[in-house]
Amino acid sequence: MKFNGYSFLFSVCAFSTVYGCSDQVEENVSSPDEIESLITRAQQNLVYVEGGEFYFGDVGNDDGEPFNSLLDNNKPAIKVKLDGYSISKYETTWGELMTYLRAKGRAGQYTSENGFTRAAILPVTANADPLSPNYRHKPARSPNFSEAEGYCAWLAERTGLEFALPTEAQWEYAARSRGDAVPYATETGSLENDPYLRRPSQYVDLSTPVSGNSLVYSSVELERRPVGSYPPNPLGIHDMTGNVPEWTRDWYYEDFYQFAERDNPHASERPAGSKGERTVRDWAGHGDTVGGQDTVFGRSGVSLDSPRQGFRCVVNSSEPIE
Repeated sequence: MKFNGYSFLFSVCAFSTVYGCSDQVEENVSSPDEIESLITRAQQNLVYVEGGEFYFGDVGNDDGEPFNSLLDNNKPAIKVKLDGYSISKYETTWGELMTYLRAKGRAGQYTSENGFTRAAILPVTANADPLSPNYRHKPARSPNFSEAEGYCAWLAERTGLEFALPTEAQWEYAARSRGDAVPYATETGSLENDPYLRRPSQYVDLSTPVSGNSLVYSSVELERRPVGSYPPNPLGIHDMTGNVPEWTRDWYYEDFYQFAERDNPHASERPAGSKGERTVRDWAGHGDTVGGQDTVFGRSGVSLDSPRQGFRCVVNSSEPIE
């Protein structure tokens, strides 16, 4: 099934029921109304994931072959149990990230003028231009892990709900629609990659309508589709395969599956003597397709100051959020 409802031709207003439709450019201070609107959306966009048991890690296909043959850091799959929780159906957008940064008075920290050198390649900003990589409805790339974690903590402060980044296990369980043995977090479990960013880049037409069910493309190209452009997985969650990779709150252990707890596993302590990396999932968002790295089983550690990762939040409550 093709999902063209979020094509560029009306991408500005296609999100009006979810995000509102505005041509206002970024201000220096988040207004109370803007913050309240974000808080409301954050709660309305939660998808409840009923807890249960599943095999966490690369379960392999029906022939016993691993989905991710390149790495062993997702093997052996282990049976774990998770409590219920809710997760955002969308990746956090540039517009939402900037509302948070302005509310905290930190938006100005991430500019070239203030010494954030990476802003020259990847500006930390939001705008109303659908042709821009920083269009307000496209997935944000947090300037570092701390701001991704801080965004979810800020939602917790504002709502009284237990917002946080997902654990690895929570992320994978939701991506696999409560543990289905599928390699991709799409409506079918298979991948139909949108050819939108196909090289040569000078011939890419940013007005090309959406096609396929995911966007898996090299991290060298910063352009992405607005969140929710592709059909969700069976749980109703979008972009857990492709668009951008996503932070989790787990510290990275290459051998995590060998010692992880069987109830609500969470790598909560920094490995002794390590570089201090957090685990990032959805390597399809980086465009990594070799050896099954684009499957939901791809995982790796990423430096805390990396500015290329996206994220979404969960609410750690075993009951659905009304």
